[in-house]
Amino acid sequence: MAVDILPYTPSDEAEILRITQRAWSPVFKKLEPAVDGFVYGNFYPNGWWVRQKGDIETMLADAGTDIFIAMKGGRRVGFVGTRLHPEDHMGEIYILAVDPDVQRQGVSTALMEHAFAAIAAAGMKMVMVETGGDPGHAPSRAAYESVGFKPWPVARYFKPL
Repeated sequence: MAVDILPYTPSDEAEILRITQRAWSPVFKKLEPAVDGFVYGNFYPNGWWVRQKGDIETMLADAGTDIFIAMKGGRRVGFVGTRLHPEDHMGEIYILAVDPDVQRQGVSTALMEHAFAAIAAAGMKMVMVETGGDPGHAPSRAAYESVGFKPWPVARYFKPL
């Protein structure tokens, strides 16, 4: 079954939030025990979903993020949000989520390929995506590497004050 990619409209918001919560719940269940509890607690003092939901709602209202919806079988099954960084000649896949019911069926690849085309059409020369290095994000890393992304050596450190 083909994946159709459509531009975001405000009527998509509730479904985007549902997809994100379903897609990321297993990730955060693995993330919390894998990272320092102090840092996790500071990022998510009211739980991961409270923070993520607010961040997504803010992003959806941000004119600087282009959002595309994946449709499969007449229903919304995923989305991607992109941002441009012209000073670096770079586009960014800022957010990506696919409903667990259709993961590993080409939806994320279709969303990323659409994002690549939109970013290239805007005159950018490269695209970047960021994800976690923890066990919960292993499927994300595999998806990104499967379409040609290469990891950039980065280290992020935290210290309680």
